[in-house]
Amino acid sequence: MKTRILSGLIMLPLLIIVILNGWVLYAGCFVISIMAAYEFFRGFRHMDIKPCYPIALCSIAALYILGMLRRLAVTAGGAVQPCIAVFGSEQWILLWIFATVLACLLYLFSIEKRKPEDAMVTLTGIFYVGFFCYTIGELALSEMNIFVWLVIITAFGTDICAYFAGVTMGKHKLCPKISPKKTWEGAIGGVLGSVILSGVFGLFFAKAFLPYCLIIGFIASIASMFGDLTASIFKRKMGIKDYGNLIPGHGGILDRFDSVLFTGPVIYFYVAIVADAAFSEGCVTVF
Repeated sequence: MKTRILSGLIMLPLLIIVILNGWVLYAGCFVISIMAAYEFFRGFRHMDIKPCYPIALCSIAALYILGMLRRLAVTAGGAVQPCIAVFGSEQWILLWIFATVLACLLYLFSIEKRKPEDAMVTLTGIFYVGFFCYTIGELALSEMNIFVWLVIITAFGTDICAYFAGVTMGKHKLCPKISPKKTWEGAIGGVLGSVILSGVFGLFFAKAFLPYCLIIGFIASIASMFGDLTASIFKRKMGIKDYGNLIPGHGGILDRFDSVLFTGPVIYFYVAIVADAAFSEGCVTVF
């Protein structure tokens, strides 16, 4: 019980960051990214794989700096200095992708010390942890930042509802070789719980987007379970139980946010492509 209470106190500042939203959450995503990347790479060292954390740190920092400059250029319009306005182009993200891949490949040039998997894990960590988490920060800076709450609601709502559904009704194993305790009944309960919680959120806080909240509750819940299972696969291959021990009773940062890493991009791209387009065309009104 004491461990759970302590864990709750540790998670409280993270809830405050979500409430503050905007640039505060954007900065929080960066901190979580670099901490989670460190845990991810440390796990692979149990397999004698040596990813390069400095490359990941520089790449993730560059991504967030480019995102900040692009956001400032877009929101400031003509009032911004020309040296900042140039960052308004989406081509900078493509340049970041190229530079990141190139840096990981150059890491192999120390051929007597490096193996191909060292570079591949470095690249995987940058995108799996850094870029996936970055999409949440981008959502926090958008006009549709209220949907940041659904990133949390769908991830943790799915986890909690799946747990109780699995404990009370679980009989058929979902992925016994990956996570023996997960059941189909738990998965269904998790999805239903996510849809209901997302619907309640939409009803009270985003009534104009209620249909979108229900759809997000469904697709993000599935993504959440894929995120959890993906993290379990990595840990099984690494031969570890948790990525870290930062949060008592929950492991490390990556253990707690593995589902969020999948719900974040799914919700961000859904909102950017579907919900935001409908809002811009006047199909819905926010009240």
